[in-house]
Amino acid sequence: MNYWLIKSDPETYSFERMKTEKKTFWDGVRNYAARLHLRAMKKGDLCFFYESMNGEPSIVGLVKIAKEAYQDPGTTEDWSCVDVEYSKALKKPVTLAQVKANKILKEMALVRISRLSVQPVSEAEWNEVLKMAE
Repeated sequence: MNYWLIKSDPETYSFERMKTEKKTFWDGVRNYAARLHLRAMKKGDLCFFYESMNGEPSIVGLVKIAKEAYQDPGTTEDWSCVDVEYSKALKKPVTLAQVKANKILKEMALVRISRLSVQPVSEAEWNEVLKMAE
């Protein structure tokens, strides 16, 4: 299993909406590196859901890949999307400031290439963030 982080502005698609709808397609990604990550996702992989603009940017919950990459229906160009489904909310959101302050997470993509909307997360980073959310 692989781990990922996906970002959204709450105005575009919030985690609260994800909790209500339970499943959606993750589309609109227009970055080549992020597209490669979408195409590498496998059914059952887990993702952190990161809200980037509502108050303090934070990792707020977990979703899992329900369907592997397919043609993004919003374009005829070579862009992909995946289906994600709600897994659970974190007990405590983990803020970007907390991630940046944690020495174990200093190499996390969220810190190094923060604008990337779909990112890989190592198993050690995944476990550390989950520990911080308790």
